[in-house]
Amino acid sequence: MASSAWRIAVIAVGAVAAVAVPGVASADTTVGYDVSHPQCGTDLPRDRAFAVVGVNGGLSTRANPCLQEQLTWAWESSGEVDDQPRAQVYLNTANPGHLLGEVTTWPESGATPYGVCDGTNSTACSWQYGWERAQNSVLSFFTPAARAARVDSQPSRYMWWLDVETMNTWQSGSVDALARNRATVEGMTEYLHSRDAEVGVYSTGQQWAQIVGSVDEDSVLAGLDSWLAGSVTADQAEDACDEEPLVPDGDVVLSQYVRDEWDRNASCR
Repeated sequence: MASSAWRIAVIAVGAVAAVAVPGVASADTTVGYDVSHPQCGTDLPRDRAFAVVGVNGGLSTRANPCLQEQLTWAWESSGEVDDQPRAQVYLNTANPGHLLGEVTTWPESGATPYGVCDGTNSTACSWQYGWERAQNSVLSFFTPAARAARVDSQPSRYMWWLDVETMNTWQSGSVDALARNRATVEGMTEYLHSRDAEVGVYSTGQQWAQIVGSVDEDSVLAGLDSWLAGSVTADQAEDACDEEPLVPDGDVVLSQYVRDEWDRNASCR
């Protein structure tokens, strides 16, 4: 996300100035930022209302090596935007089931809403793959980093965004392939819901349609919030707040564009 071509920024709306507190952003902006492994070793923006941190290192099977430091930074955001949690996170997503034999993390078993996973490139195993990748990201990457950073380590205290974009590995070429991709995102959502976490989806309309296709109203994805990428100017990011959400019954709550090489985010609430 933070290294993709869709990176974005937000319009900083004037706010009442506040006395700066060491280590905590001053409440003079409504801008939010998202960062991840590409920003390791860089000086992160000082003033921000909220921040979204990538848990993964580009792939769902890898950890962001700077997650601990970036979580600390996120929690030091000002919280100026009431409807946006000051510290949010996102997970990379993918479905490499068509690469069986090359993917060591593909599940071999598991009971799912689509039946029993038998280790094949099936909808059931795609769902199980999503569940396991979310579970591993929470238990092996996020929780240890949050505890080391001495910030809240409960998944239920964060907004979790699922980053769905074509730069990751997805299946294609048929309606069944889209259904398997969709099942993976559903599996990730189901695991996060099992931890009482709030979940949303990040993408552009075009890439979402290419990867996931349509979403039925009885899917667990229906009603999730949308974070829209793809804007190239601040005005476009603001206008994108009025676009259709990625899933039925959802709302667009964040809009993103890039400025000065930083991903910035405008709250649509």
